[in-house]
Amino acid sequence: MGSSFYVDIARNAIMAQFKRRQIDKDEWLSLHPSLARQGATFVTLTVEGHLRGCIGSIIAHRPLIDDLISNAQSAAFHDPRFLPVSEAEMDKVRVEVSLLTQPEEVIYRDADELSRLIRPYVDGVIIRLGNHQATFLPQVWEELNDFGLFFAHLGQKAGIGSDPLSYHPEIYTYQVEKYKEETDDA
Repeated sequence: MGSSFYVDIARNAIMAQFKRRQIDKDEWLSLHPSLARQGATFVTLTVEGHLRGCIGSIIAHRPLIDDLISNAQSAAFHDPRFLPVSEAEMDKVRVEVSLLTQPEEVIYRDADELSRLIRPYVDGVIIRLGNHQATFLPQVWEELNDFGLFFAHLGQKAGIGSDPLSYHPEIYTYQVEKYKEETDDA
């Protein structure tokens, strides 16, 4: 089977915004009651393999269906790195949904120990130092597959510089279930 109903909900939520209407949550909930449980999602939009929007929740704080709808619409229309997606673009946009597990703190002494505890391509990573925080989904390892480079970019994203581990920040990991639209050329 190709894309999942999570991807269908995300795409429908984006398309509904163009028509200035809401998607029928009750219909989706009747088909998939698990959408009523609390859940954390990230919705990633790409065009021809290039990022077009990505917004998500690290911690489950609302019903999964609400998190999915909100993050899909935010990725399409409110990611500050991009202009809002246009309706004409939607034929080219590929939607990916990641369902996150509960983050768990990683206790480590130094960067060497942390590099042994983190599992590239499996673990998403949250870095936190004071009021600074950022995350990379496990998919980011595909582009930043070197531990040092991964953390340098994550530190910059968090606003704590390219050597964030020198400050011994809090580190949390999580895993994702990933659902992606198939491309036409697949």
